[in-house]
Amino acid sequence: QVQLVESGGGLVQAGGSLRLSCAASGRAFGTYIWGWFRQAPGKEREFVAAITWPSGSTYYADCVKGRFTISRDNAKNTVYLQMNSVEPEDTAIYYCAAATYWSGPNYREPNHYPYWGQGNQVTVSS
Repeated sequence: QVQLVESGGGLVQAGGSLRLSCAASGRAFGTYIWGWFRQAPGKEREFVAAITWPSGSTYYADCVKGRFTISRDNAKNTVYLQMNSVEPEDTAIYYCAAATYWSGPNYREPNHYPYWGQGNQVTVSS
């Protein structure tokens, strides 16, 4: 099975930057789409960004467009989320996810992804 290991979370000042990493092992070579989600206390898990194989098409939630960038390193089997100009509203636990199939707009839904990382706490201070 696919195993995802996250790193890079922590405390950052408002307006600063942070980069999250998600490294895959197992049969991750068959992964078709990678996603980043986040969940704040008392809120549902929400879509942040996604990137596909092999096209490299990217998708973003409106609230992070222009600030966050999702990218991939195929050689390292790793996906990144570069977070710039962070805001206190970005505070959440961030999860990476992966799926071996594509179902159109369902890429925005958590239940589309069978594989998940352990989560990384990102706290933005004001």
